[in-house]
Amino acid sequence: MRVALMITCVNDAMFPETGKAVVRLLRRLGVEVEFPAAQTCCAQPMVNTGYLDEAVPVVRTFVDAFAGYDAVVAPSGSCVGSVRHQHALVAGRSGDPGLVRAVAETSPRVHDLTEFLVDVLGVVDVGAYFPHTVAYHPTCHSLRMVGVGDRPRRLLEAVRGLRLVDLPHAEECCGFGGTFALKNADTSVAMGSDKARHVRGTGAEVLVAGDNSCLMHIGGVLSRQRAGVRVMHLAEILAATEDDASGGAPAASPGTTPAEEVGR
Repeated sequence: MRVALMITCVNDAMFPETGKAVVRLLRRLGVEVEFPAAQTCCAQPMVNTGYLDEAVPVVRTFVDAFAGYDAVVAPSGSCVGSVRHQHALVAGRSGDPGLVRAVAETSPRVHDLTEFLVDVLGVVDVGAYFPHTVAYHPTCHSLRMVGVGDRPRRLLEAVRGLRLVDLPHAEECCGFGGTFALKNADTSVAMGSDKARHVRGTGAEVLVAGDNSCLMHIGGVLSRQRAGVRVMHLAEILAATEDDASGGAPAASPGTTPAEEVGR
C-alpha cells in the first residue's frame, strides 16, 4: 500500500513535530509513508473566504501531488474535511471534467489520522505510552465534517499510562475557525476562554486534539492564564513510547523537516 503524508500548511509552518510524529507512528506500525514535495495547501482558506476561482489551481496541484497513492493521511480533520467536501465544489466550478474526475478519485482516499489507524489498519492499540492525565477536545471539522466519532477516544484509551478525563461541553467550538478569529476577535476570545475554563476544571495535565489550529488558539488562552496545562496533537501522544525518557513526545532530530524524516 502506497501511503502519503499530507502535512497541511499550519503544521508545515508552525508545528513540524506533528508531521514527524505521524511518520514515526506509521513506521512503527509497518507502514512506509512518502512525502510528496509538490504538495501545497488544501485550498480551505480560499474557499472559506469566497475565492473559489482562485482555489482551482490549488486543488489541481493537490490532486496532481497525491495521484497514484492508495491512501493519503493528514493530522488535521479540518484539512481532510476541506478535501472531501470543498474540492468537488471547486472542481465543478472550474468547468474542467478532468479535474472533476481527479477530485472524485483522490478525495475518498484522504483520511484523518484516526480514521486511517482504526478503519484502514484496523488498529486501536498502537503501542503508545504516555503517563499523564489527558483531556480530549473534538475539533469541529473532525467531528462534523469528517465524522471521526469516537475513534480518537478509543485510541487514547488504549495508551498505556494515560488517564483520560471527560471535558465538559467538549463538542462546543473553541472559537478559532481560521479567519473567524480575525474577523470576530472578541467572540473568538470569549469562546476560547470558555473552553480553557472547562479544560482547567478537568485537572488534566495535557489537552489533546487532532488539529493544531484549535490547540494553538486554546493553548494561547491557557498560556496567558498561566494554567499549567500543555497542549499536544494526538499524533504526538500516539507516537510516544516507553523509550522516551519524559513519557512525552519523542525528541526529533534538530532542524529536520517532515520530508527529511520520511527520507531517513
